[in-house]
Amino acid sequence: MLKKLFAFPNPVNEISARIVASGVVVMALLTIILDQPWMTAVIAYGFIARVLTGPTLSPLGQLATRVITPRLPFEPQYCAGPPKRFAQGIGVAFSLTAAILALGFDQTTAAYWVLGGLIFAASLEAYLGICLGCKAFSLLMKAGLIPEEVCERCNNISLAAPSA
Repeated sequence: MLKKLFAFPNPVNEISARIVASGVVVMALLTIILDQPWMTAVIAYGFIARVLTGPTLSPLGQLATRVITPRLPFEPQYCAGPPKRFAQGIGVAFSLTAAILALGFDQTTAAYWVLGGLIFAASLEAYLGICLGCKAFSLLMKAGLIPEEVCERCNNISLAAPSA
């Protein structure tokens, strides 16, 4: 049961990933615009939940995969899961840094700059389909820092697509 809970989907529906990224952009922008530093903790929780369980324990992940994506008129577009999990891990680093700066050290300006970096990366994913974390994952694989067996299906996504 725990193994299933702490599983990350592979493959990932790219449409859902982009919806989640859009949600991150909106939440981070609202955090800054409304000057609500407590929201950095909510954003950090979402990234931690998604790294550990995919969309299972993430309210934003659930909204994207169960409510929004099924209602869209698009066919699923699958991509490999491990790079997306890596990208969520980078989101953990940014959002947790922002939360610690804002809530632990009362450095909201610095926290909002970090959120600005997160907004930039999430916007590329959400609106252009460019996943910087996935690009970094690929470079790390090419450099031999991530073993190929971590993502055998990254090079051939047709192997990862669920059968109809």
